Amino acid sequence: MWTREFWQGAAERAAKSAAQTLLLMWLSDVPLDLLQIDAVRALGISAGAAVLSVLTSIASAPLGPKGSPSLVDDTPARHSRP
Repeated sequence: MWTREFWQGAAERAAKSAAQTLLLMWLSDVPLDLLQIDAVRALGISAGAAVLSVLTSIASAPLGPKGSPSLVDDTPARHSRP
């Protein structure tokens, strides 16, 4: 958790969570009318999703491989050649 790689991974996951939440907020207002969307509310909820993502990464750090913010080992597998 104390590495640069951990925080880069956590930031990437947080940005993805925020973007997904913002998109969901926009698409839930069908028909889509960008002029009527409560942008402040949507951005606030997206920021909350990003914070929850970072907290999840911190909670997962002791369980993940090599201090990763993920529970899944996402390091590329090394294949040995015969």
